[in-house]
Amino acid sequence: MFAVIRTGGKQYTVSEGDILRVENLEGEAGKVISVGEVLMVHDGSSHKVGSPTVKGATVEVEILAQDREKKILIFKKKRRHTYRRTKGHRQEVTVIKVKKIAA
Repeated sequence: MFAVIRTGGKQYTVSEGDILRVENLEGEAGKVISVGEVLMVHDGSSHKVGSPTVKGATVEVEILAQDREKKILIFKKKRRHTYRRTKGHRQEVTVIKVKKIAA
């Protein structure tokens, strides 16, 4: 059984036991939350596709950690003008584990 969920503006194909790094979600480590935006559910023999979401379908996930990604460096330069700027960015992410898919 697998499902397609939407969180943080991105879509993920998940099945039970998967560990994902998604955009920042509210909650502390150990908390179980449910993702309500389930776009599709497949249970081996049949599948349900929502328009835009499947009614009554939820995916329960457990928050494992609140973390940050690797730093991305942004470098701007204009040649022959002594203009250089370096900036860094670290995106905050949440590590989740899929507990249960309920159609």
